[in-house]
Amino acid sequence: MGVLMSRRQTVEKVQKVSLAVSAFKDGLREQPMARRRAEAGGTRRGTLEQTVQEAEEEPSAGPSQPEEVSASKAAWERLRDGRGVEPEEFDRANRFTPPAFIRPQRELHDDEPLDISLEQREQASSQAWGQGGRGEARVLNDEMCEICEVWTAESLFPCRVCSRVYHDGCLRRMGYLQNDSAVEMTETAHTETGWSCYYCDNLNLLLTEEEMYSLMETLRQCKIIPETSLTLDDFLHYKHLVHKQQFERPMEEAQEERATLQFSALDPDKKGHIEWPDFLSHESIQLLQKLRPPNSLLRLLTVKERERARTAFLALDQDGNGFIGEGECHKAQHAWFRKHQKETPSCNVSISHVGPMSESSPASSGSGKSQEKTLLASEQEEARPIDWPGFLRENVAYILAARPNSAAVHLQPPA
Repeated sequence: MGVLMSRRQTVEKVQKVSLAVSAFKDGLREQPMARRRAEAGGTRRGTLEQTVQEAEEEPSAGPSQPEEVSASKAAWERLRDGRGVEPEEFDRANRFTPPAFIRPQRELHDDEPLDISLEQREQASSQAWGQGGRGEARVLNDEMCEICEVWTAESLFPCRVCSRVYHDGCLRRMGYLQNDSAVEMTETAHTETGWSCYYCDNLNLLLTEEEMYSLMETLRQCKIIPETSLTLDDFLHYKHLVHKQQFERPMEEAQEERATLQFSALDPDKKGHIEWPDFLSHESIQLLQKLRPPNSLLRLLTVKERERARTAFLALDQDGNGFIGEGECHKAQHAWFRKHQKETPSCNVSISHVGPMSESSPASSGSGKSQEKTLLASEQEEARPIDWPGFLRENVAYILAARPNSAAVHLQPPA
């Protein structure tokens, strides 16, 4: 997984430089025009002065380009760098400077088998993170805020995916917490539903530079404009083009039906369109499945996700023989997304409580033929036993796809 450079030394250094640049620019604006012209005639000295002049010269080239082209170029750059908002768009007087994201790099041993023990718990403690306390092992969170590195006990909000914790005030000043997201964090961060931090919430940050370039080329070829919503027609048109590029033949009817179901899963509120972050997350996880083997994907799982997977498997393996049926494995894939059911907010939505798929789930909204096929195939599914390593390999993509806070299901489980 990539490195998130947001430790206190980095943040303080960036803040000091930003404040110094802002103060210097303010001072230049207050100087008389004659004095500024006289100073401009001299030799440019000092990196700080060069930085300010270069920053002021860059916008001057903007009017020569059409406004739409400039906005599109900025959107592509934000997509490439994994950033939602450029740092210069923040009010420096009232906000921290956002951290710099570094995309991960594939290691030589990524494809080799990864031994994740079922019995041995990782970094477990009797102290609970979040709600619970039924004797289950809980993973310890960090003790200090990821942004400011200050410990204030109950005021810290944990991420349900990684071990990072945050102050809501720090997240607000970073620009990552606003209105709806603030309410969601305060209501769910300390529950079993959980809340994902701004790093874990963005599946696109799991892609390497090479994988991101591949995705951007596909989006360009299919004429997808970054940061725009997609209707069903847009989504199906895109899927048809991608399928034809990859397999050199048109999509079949069954494949188009699955794409329609995926669109429904990405649009749980039935708005008639899917938001850009949800589309980007869906395409990112699809690309990971396409380019990386399961062993490489398993290395992306955090300690918390592996612990929840253990709890889910042990709950399904009721006879304790180390095997579960294929049908039970499919139920687990649906259960990762149960946290998104808004109509039953009071129910226990932990992955440890694996049960049948809800009828209101997007995955259950298929055609009658699909439901009949599911019933006919259920007995055959139960016949194929799946052990713990197989359970992890078949569920890893769905575990990763369940990270975002969005109510959208970013990877449609099989019917």
